[in-house]
Amino acid sequence: MRYFIVALMMLLSSSMAQAKTPFTPEAFQQAQANNELVLIDVYASWCPTCKRQSMVLADYFKQHPTSKIKVLVLDFDEQKQWVTHFKAPRQSTLILFKGKQQLWMSVAETNAEKITTALAQAEAP
Repeated sequence: MRYFIVALMMLLSSSMAQAKTPFTPEAFQQAQANNELVLIDVYASWCPTCKRQSMVLADYFKQHPTSKIKVLVLDFDEQKQWVTHFKAPRQSTLILFKGKQQLWMSVAETNAEKITTALAQAEAP
């Protein structure tokens, strides 16, 4: 229930044009199979760095409404198996994939320029 509430709060509080989706292995595997860009957002509701990252992501997707990046939010507290799977050292980890290839990883980064540059480069033709 806690996971649902956290996910709902993140969706409602976000002004992102790009919807955040709760992480499921099936959603991730489907994105990989379709060779999509997918951003794993390792998030904790109590984490101020995560909140700052969410604001940066919201700005990015507001400025890029046609972005093809799918955001899957991985609950740091409730999905420890997957936190370990992705080798996320802590909450506020962002991991970008194109299909099965990991393109970028950042831990506790809140610099908007660094985050948006990584996302934009991944989307560049």
